[in-house]
Amino acid sequence: DPSGEELALDSLKGQPVLINLWATWCEPCVKELPTLNRIANRADIGVEVVTVSQDIGEPEAVQRFLDERGLAQLPAWIDAEGALPASYGVQALPVTILYDGSGREVWRYLGDRDWTSADSLKLLGEAPLVPQS
Repeated sequence: DPSGEELALDSLKGQPVLINLWATWCEPCVKELPTLNRIANRADIGVEVVTVSQDIGEPEAVQRFLDERGLAQLPAWIDAEGALPASYGVQALPVTILYDGSGREVWRYLGDRDWTSADSLKLLGEAPLVPQS
């Protein structure tokens, strides 16, 4: 993040996590950010929303971008080296991946989406806190 703090995805185990890779220059990404902002930190959804910018440059620019758009629920995590798309095996943005409470991938979605829609909220419910055997 802009302060230099790092986020280890292993630290989020025990709860479902929605990872979204985006960039400030990606129009579909920017289009869906407000919907991610609206579901972030909602206890009734029970999913941790983590957005990670793929912008190369100053992390402070990503924070300003989010601030200017009133996206206060989305921390300014940045993958300044651009390593995440390759490690996730994706070549386009935005991409959103849902993990269950044990860190296993449940599904991934390529492209922008209204994450506040009834269909999206149903999809988010597919990641159990405690995975089923």
